[in-house]
Parts: sequence; structure tokens; C-alpha cells
Amino acid sequence: MSVNEVFVKKTIALKYHLYFWGIYFFINFIRWGSYFNDYSYSFASNLVEFPLHIVIVYLNIYVLIPKFVFKRKYFYYVIALIILLGVHYIIRSGLNYWLVTKNLWPESQGTQEAFGFNHILAVTIGELYVVGITAAIKFTVDFVNVKNQNQQLQELQYKTELKYLKAQMQPHFFFNTLNNLYALTLKKSPKASDVVLRLSDIMKYIIYDASKKRLSLIQEINYIDNYVELEKLRYEENIESEISIEGNLDGIQVPSLLFLPFIENCFKHGVKNDEKLKLEVSFEKIAQELVFKAVNNFNYHEKDSHGGIGLKNMRRRLEILYKDKFDLTTDVINDMFVVVLKIPIQ
Repeated sequence: MSVNEVFVKKTIALKYHLYFWGIYFFINFIRWGSYFNDYSYSFASNLVEFPLHIVIVYLNIYVLIPKFVFKRKYFYYVIALIILLGVHYIIRSGLNYWLVTKNLWPESQGTQEAFGFNHILAVTIGELYVVGITAAIKFTVDFVNVKNQNQQLQELQYKTELKYLKAQMQPHFFFNTLNNLYALTLKKSPKASDVVLRLSDIMKYIIYDASKKRLSLIQEINYIDNYVELEKLRYEENIESEISIEGNLDGIQVPSLLFLPFIENCFKHGVKNDEKLKLEVSFEKIAQELVFKAVNNFNYHEKDSHGGIGLKNMRRRLEILYKDKFDLTTDVINDMFVVVLKIPIQ
């Protein structure tokens, strides 16, 4: 939806329009009634003028501004507004003269006359005040609404991408793990119980914990550790891994499933035939920043894919979460693929 469409859309509930005009009428009635010490005159004149205020305000908000200002036709907007104010002056003065009083400018000082330049200027400035304040209110409300809509869209995109990431927990990972578990149970291996516990923790995390916006970093690390240990079972003796922690990470909250895609990439591109996958993962707190690092050997034939769509999707999610307050770098150092992510601690 464009700014023009948002502005034209009636984003303010009818009751607030009624509140505004009711309060504005009351203030004007009290103001001019006390000024002239004549509340009946103040009520009658305001009763004549207020319908004109309302017509001009809504013509300005819903017709002139969208038609000219948003299309950058400022000259035409000024001309149209001048014509509108001129018509307003004639109708207002005529109605007041016929229905309320022959003295159209009782507040004037000296020999000022109605229908003269000064009277026209005073009425026009007064009307511009009403037009200006109502336009400012409308712009402010629409700005807040657009901001809220953008936040809702970001929330929706965040939830959508989170569901996508959960779906990316490739089914074959679970099937392979279950197959390996079945094989272990046939052998009556003592490893079977450990596999069941780790797989149970992962499924609990995916089903329950990952739906939360943020989790403790310790939970995320525990989940990654379970994931790596189960992948070790899948690849048997072909994995050397280490997860290290530096600094006090207690109390740090992070978005759920933020680091898993990097770990998945290591397994996806790191195993080369019968060679071992060497994986090093570290978490370090430096001042008010969390530094995540993943290092693994990789398949040179899949070099481009290692930093392809997956990393682009991760970068997009980081932009949604942190805007420009993160740093994600990838590099190849001594035949090792290195990912370094720095995010602010929240």
C-alpha cells in the first residue's frame, strides 16, 4: 500500500472525529463567548462556521493533499487551496450576515471593515490554522499506523522465516538418526539411550522452544551440541568437533535457531568422501557483543554453494533482527571455511 493510499484511507475511527470536532467547537464557543461576553452570539456564529470548517478540512485531507501534494503538484495545490478558502470566505460571511449578525467583524479594532483585505486575511489565517492542525494530526496518525504496519510485516516475515528454518531441519536427519537408533537397539548398544535423550531434546526444542522469539544462549548451545553429537552417530568416526565457550554467557538471550543454519552448512559441505570433517564452533562475549565462529574443512567442488543461498537467507534474517548492528563475514583460511558472526548482546 502506497503512502497516498494509507493517507486517503480512513485510519482514524469515527468516534475520534466526533470527539475532536466536539472539543474544538466547545473551546471556540467558550473562547469567543467570554471574549464578547455574549455566549448566544458565539454559539450561533460557531454553529454556522463549523460545518464549513469540516467540509474544508476533509476536502484538504482526502482530496487536495492526495491529488496534488503526494504527486508533487505543489503549485496546483496552492491554487486549489486559495480557491477553496475564497469560496469558504464568501459562504461564511454571507451566512453570518444573513443568519447571525450584520456586524461581521466585531473583534476588529479601529475603522476596520468587513469584506476588506484585513478581514479576508484574518478569516483566511484562522481557517488555515484549522486546516494545518487537522492535517498535522492526520499525518501523525498515519505515520504511526504505517510504522506499526511495518513492524507487523517484519514480525510476519520473522515468523515465516522461522517456520522455514524449522522446516529446513531436514527430515532425512531425523530418519537417519532413527535408523541408526534402530541399529543400535538391535546391537543392544549402550549408546542407544544417549541417542534417545538427545533426539528427544532436539524434538522438544523444535516443537516448543523454537516458537519463542528469544531463548537463552545456553539453550541454543546445548541444542547445537545435541545436533552435532547425533550427526557424529550418522557419520560414525568421520567427525572431529569442538564447541568452546569464552566469557560469561549466562543471561544472554538470542533469537531461536539463529546459529543452526551455520552448523548445518558445515555438515552439508564439510564431509569429503572418507576424510574427516573437522568442525570448531566457539561462542565468545566481548564487551557488549557476542562473537560466534564456525570453522570447518569443506568440499572444494561445493565452494560456491557453501556461501550461496543459505548464507543469503541467513543474512536477510539478521537484517530483520538487527538491521545494521551485526557483522557477518565468511572466508577461506588454510583450507578451512570460516564464518564469523558478531551481534549485539540484548
